[in-house]
Amino acid sequence: MDLRKLKTLIDLVSESNISELEITEAEGKVRIVKAGAAAPIQYVQTVPAPAAGPVTGAAPAGAVAAPPAAAPAAEAGPTGHVVKSPMVGTFYRSSSPGAPAFVEVGSQVKEGDTVCIIEAMKILNEIEADKSGTVTQILGENGQAVEYGQPLFVIE
Repeated sequence: MDLRKLKTLIDLVSESNISELEITEAEGKVRIVKAGAAAPIQYVQTVPAPAAGPVTGAAPAGAVAAPPAAAPAAEAGPTGHVVKSPMVGTFYRSSSPGAPAFVEVGSQVKEGDTVCIIEAMKILNEIEADKSGTVTQILGENGQAVEYGQPLFVIE
């Protein structure tokens, strides 16, 4: 992949709301991951292995690999029941920008109560509590992208 094209892709990711971009072309695959606001963009470029020859454990020549981002300590072990995102999308704590949040820390929720909305493909999906209890942590940031299985709330 052309270095100018790679730099353009890195700039586009850093200026947008997306957190990850992966592009596959004939000459290889590029994956750009936004690590955080203060951290630099990490990218991985792989070069396809030659079709003939013995398979070895070494990386192909020219491959650049970045170490995986370290998980924040807060996500290491939240205590209580964790409500996870059932889909990829944008996390919203309320039904509209001026409306109050569905739940706050300390809110009592019952199984089936709406706790947030995740927008995916222009469809607003209400996410319900799958356990009754008290919200002890809100792990999602309003308006930010969430991944499948990402912890959103902790209920005790």
